[in-house]
Amino acid sequence: MTDERLPGLYVHVPFCRSKCFYCDFYSITAASLIPAWLSAVLTEARLYKERFGIFDSLYIGGGTPTVLDTAQLELLINGLLSEFHFLPDTEVTIEANPDCITREKLDLLRELGVNRISLGVQSFDDDHLSFLGRQHTASEAELALENIRTAGITNLGVDLIYGSKDLSEEKWVKTLEKALTFKPEHLSCYQLTLEKGARFGKMKDEGLIKPISEEDARRFFIVTSLFLRENGYVHYEISNFALNESYYSRHNQKYWRHVPYLGLGPSAHSFKAGVRWWNDRSVKSYCTRLDRGELPIEGEERLSEEQLSLEAVYLGLRTKEGLDIADIDDHPRLGPIINQLLGTGLIEMVDGRITPTAE
Repeated sequence: MTDERLPGLYVHVPFCRSKCFYCDFYSITAASLIPAWLSAVLTEARLYKERFGIFDSLYIGGGTPTVLDTAQLELLINGLLSEFHFLPDTEVTIEANPDCITREKLDLLRELGVNRISLGVQSFDDDHLSFLGRQHTASEAELALENIRTAGITNLGVDLIYGSKDLSEEKWVKTLEKALTFKPEHLSCYQLTLEKGARFGKMKDEGLIKPISEEDARRFFIVTSLFLRENGYVHYEISNFALNESYYSRHNQKYWRHVPYLGLGPSAHSFKAGVRWWNDRSVKSYCTRLDRGELPIEGEERLSEEQLSLEAVYLGLRTKEGLDIADIDDHPRLGPIINQLLGTGLIEMVDGRITPTAE
């Protein structure tokens, strides 16, 4: 049994083969910078070596971590495991894309202790994949899922995207049905957003693409929640579903519960004792600063008690767990709002906890 207050470790791998049209996470396609970045990340790890104690989750995200070759993956993971202290049953997650996850890499990842893979499938419809700017086909996604299962990974997460004008409700349900044939322990179903920093955001500004209506977004959300709950999944956070509580993302829950976490890599965020800080976004600047032996921190914020309390409210309302009614005692203005929401059926009160309904 793990301590729910133990910190989590996140590592940002800012490299991709290409940039998907919807993505505004920091990533680049300059693979020539991987060796310098890898050296810098392990240097950053050494600088934080004793500051966070024991971790019980390691999440390697991106970007696309599986663009690293086997030697680089081995160097990264073994380096992290040697620099930090981890519980024996640590949840070790790596994000992967279907076009760069091979049997060789899967076998290596298992040997290195990776016990959870989050595969960015996004869709099983080739037209939708092309619209999103993905570099893989539906059949390649299916092959990757088959390989993951054959490799013996018993905690599989599948990421999917809905909410674009090219995707009908019928096609979306077919994607969900196809995903369930692989019996993933976890599903993340994200609504497409047209972010300013992404290609779709620029296309929106130029009038070339429009977001779906709020009513359509609501309908897709409800259809998704109902379908997956009817098929045995727990809708435990706005975008996240799991077969049972043991498959909830241990790492992501730390973000929603204000548990400390350390982020390594360009643009990564960290949080501890009411302070949130973030790293330089540029890979080159990040590497240069660590080469000088300094932490690549770009900025920080110290949250007041009121800010922490308000964050606890809105983070709690992202989840099935909700929040304790006592959490809003310091916010008398919230009382009438809570009563109004109870009356509309948007939230419910169970055993002294306020939880959002699907609607």
